[in-house]
Amino acid sequence: KMLRIEVTIPASRAEVWKAFSTSEGLSTWLAPNSVVELRPGGEWMVHFHDSSAGGKIVSFVPQREMVISALAPEKFPTMRAQRTTAKFELEDRGTGTPVRLTQTGWKDGEEWDRAYEYRTAGNAELMATLHRRFVNGPIDWSKH
Repeated sequence: KMLRIEVTIPASRAEVWKAFSTSEGLSTWLAPNSVVELRPGGEWMVHFHDSSAGGKIVSFVPQREMVISALAPEKFPTMRAQRTTAKFELEDRGTGTPVRLTQTGWKDGEEWDRAYEYRTAGNAELMATLHRRFVNGPIDWSKH
């Protein structure tokens, strides 16, 4: 089982990479006070008012890909403990930057099935939010 979503971002690969690979960049579109420690084992975490999401960076190739050991929400304790792997791949097509998210490591069982449905919707929203960041500009968190 695999979850795959792709969206083309209207920006250069370098700009999209910065939005993914730095705390400052992630904070422009996902949540204020996001943390990126760009190194294997480093955090890629988004802190919301009542929870956190993200995970640990497994590996990365600058401006090409980032692999994260993804941390599931608290309501999926088995998946949170065992984790899945989220791989973000960036391409350069000249007219924009295709970003592909592939999430693997899914297991069988009711909790995993519910988590898959939850992440399907959540990852689609994640990618749509990234796209909006480059269409509408950085989010002004003081207005939210």
